[in-house]
Amino acid sequence: MRSLVVVGNGMAGARTVEEILGRGGGEQFAITMIGDEPYGNYNRIMLSHVLAGETSVDDDDLMLNPMAWYSENGVTLYAGDSAESIDRFAKTVTCASGRVVPYDVLVIATGSNTFFPNMDGLREPDGHLARGVFGFRTIADTNGMLQMAGSRDHLKAVVIGGGLLGLEAAYGLKTQGVDVDVVHSPGHLMNQQLDERGGRVLRNKIESLGVGVYTGKRTTSVLRADDGSVAGVGFTDGESLPADMIVVTAGIRPNVELARRGGLVIERGIVVDDQMRCEDEGSIYAVGECAQHRGDLYGLVAPLWEQAVVLADVLSGANPTAAYHGSRLTTKLKVAGVDVAAMGVKGPERDDDEFVQFYEPRSGTYKSVVVRDNKLIGAMLLGDISKASFLTQAFDEKVPLPDERISMLFDMGTPSAETGAAELSDDVQVCNCNGVTKGAIVACVHGGATSVAEVCAATRAGKGCGSCKQMVADIVEFAAGDALTVDASADWYVPAIPLTKPELIDAIRRQDLRSVTEVFAALAPNGEDAAAKMPLASLLRVVWGAEWKREPGALFINDRVHANIQRDGTFSVVPQMRGGVTSPEQLRKIADVAEKYNIPMIKATGGQRIDLLGVKKEDLPKVWKDLGMPSGYAYGKSFRTVKTCVGTDYCRFGLGDSTALGIALETRYQGLESPAKLKLAVTGCPRNCAESLCKDFGVVAVGDGKWEIYVGGAAGAHIRKGDLLATADSPEEVVRLCGLFIQHYREQGKWLERTYAWVPRVGIEELRAILVDDRDGLVAGLQERIDEAVAGYIDPWLDREEPKSPAQFTSALPLLPLPMVPVR
Repeated sequence: MRSLVVVGNGMAGARTVEEILGRGGGEQFAITMIGDEPYGNYNRIMLSHVLAGETSVDDDDLMLNPMAWYSENGVTLYAGDSAESIDRFAKTVTCASGRVVPYDVLVIATGSNTFFPNMDGLREPDGHLARGVFGFRTIADTNGMLQMAGSRDHLKAVVIGGGLLGLEAAYGLKTQGVDVDVVHSPGHLMNQQLDERGGRVLRNKIESLGVGVYTGKRTTSVLRADDGSVAGVGFTDGESLPADMIVVTAGIRPNVELARRGGLVIERGIVVDDQMRCEDEGSIYAVGECAQHRGDLYGLVAPLWEQAVVLADVLSGANPTAAYHGSRLTTKLKVAGVDVAAMGVKGPERDDDEFVQFYEPRSGTYKSVVVRDNKLIGAMLLGDISKASFLTQAFDEKVPLPDERISMLFDMGTPSAETGAAELSDDVQVCNCNGVTKGAIVACVHGGATSVAEVCAATRAGKGCGSCKQMVADIVEFAAGDALTVDASADWYVPAIPLTKPELIDAIRRQDLRSVTEVFAALAPNGEDAAAKMPLASLLRVVWGAEWKREPGALFINDRVHANIQRDGTFSVVPQMRGGVTSPEQLRKIADVAEKYNIPMIKATGGQRIDLLGVKKEDLPKVWKDLGMPSGYAYGKSFRTVKTCVGTDYCRFGLGDSTALGIALETRYQGLESPAKLKLAVTGCPRNCAESLCKDFGVVAVGDGKWEIYVGGAAGAHIRKGDLLATADSPEEVVRLCGLFIQHYREQGKWLERTYAWVPRVGIEELRAILVDDRDGLVAGLQERIDEAVAGYIDPWLDREEPKSPAQFTSALPLLPLPMVPVR
């Protein structure tokens, strides 16, 4: 077997390997991949969803190829190691670790890097970005922004660059509660895709989200505070904007340094021919954003997929004469919640070009088409993109243009949005993010898939920005016809086990299954599924409490060590302060522990607790012991904190003793496992100083000894006022109803489904009937099971006395090379 080495484990490199394997390349090549990030292959397009809190870095939609995929396909992956040099004559690649990897065929897929303009103050003297400055290209960038956004209130950010990525960054940070301004040097937003009017409509939409927009402004400097942190940005006109965080999204540049050092021909990118072969080379190829083909560079994923197909055909021998002739760019995406589609030229270029526009700023809609010689050469849709599929076909000259040009923008004789699935030709690309055509979706249905979920899992259609999901569903429905089925697994609690949550709990109890391994053995027809381990471990703790059989491999690192892992591999420790109340003794202990273990940051949290950040893994048991305080459960999917105001103790307006009630709630239900985290608050009067209306379970004193109970509130990535569940006549009644609500949620909620999604899904009237009115006679059972759970609570920090495994608290290297967090 010949050795095939792919430098770059990003979307282009991994897609090329997938295509090669799909053509039998696993029998021809011993494949090695080198990636400088310590992960499998992930979808960079989804990072904007991570930043907006719509998904997480653990989500299956983000990870295209998890670590297990490489071993399952016989691919050797060197993750977290970067290729440093190429010896074209010895045919070797040398990595930063000193590893030397020989090759017969080399594919360079190093992608692009964030372009950081030359600005005063952008970098430290050692070349690193200033503290508070980020790009937006990697998981590390995204985690860094999320960590900073969550570290303090009233944070202000400036995003430099008003293209697609910049607007996504601004939208994501805004959902995290950050005050955001976007600065763009051209005259209108997304100038690469939109004309001036389209940019104006988009600006209105972005500003309506509460994001400031400054166009025609060129940033020349990053302003710094006395301690070196970011203070703002300065412009050529002498004006400035304050900022605590700066995100640079001013474009990308091909990452060609490895190729340059190896002596390959470089212009703007690595020069390749129609077979993606590097110029003057017989065994080195380049693919993706780093490759320059016929003078063009491509920064969208669709051309990358086309290049990967050609290269796989050539290398595998499936089609040795396959050739890439360039790509006609069409873009369909969602920008900060706004649908955008664009293709070809942005406006008329000749006097005889036909140009049709529809411009309605009030509704946020803009549409235009450019026709030349009866051919569509450009189109733009913003807001309403229902005609995108038809226009894409017209742009590719696969359907004739109607004589009445306005009907290209509205349903006036051309295929409507409803009938578009049937009208599309098979080679139209439906999912640009993952390069999935209508033909591939139809073939998947004809191959036996009969539900949308099955098709999406098999083809990855709809797994990117999500703008194509409705069209994918329409095509599946069109192709499946009467054979269309609702996804059988939609109601399963976890993958691989065909049971709803209540059915699964019943089976676990009846068969006395107490470990994740036992559950898989008894209930999973096709064996284990890694994605099911953590939710099953959580469910077993709900069912059995301390009597479940702990298996470290089924737990996320946070649950294995009872602390919250941070970006640099250290941990965050939050000792419990019930109701936010502490004492001089506790404060002295915290200060002494922080000094003793050189803990670099002590931070007050939004839940009225003190967070010790930067604790080494091996120090965790000693920190807990010296603190002498119980766990605050700030890391798990569990009951976390009860935030309180001072109530009647000191407040002139207090109507009820909120502090005592908050402490009672937290004392009773501390640490209980749940499908997702639970945050509570108790407020002593309707002024709501403890923000009870936007908590999972919130209580408000309304006078005469009465307390209103609100459930399903949220004030994070999603904003939602809680629904009124009941008005209780006493603190004891509040505690009782809280237990019933928590237990019902523990037994019925989906894994990672916060109450702000669960409550409206079930319905507040239904919850009131079950929990308050006891319509179905369930209250006694719920009360019994919550009592058992409370009685079985054990402080997890007692693991310091008897660690669960020899490696539980052994030293862990940083996950990412980061500078030390400065002491503030």
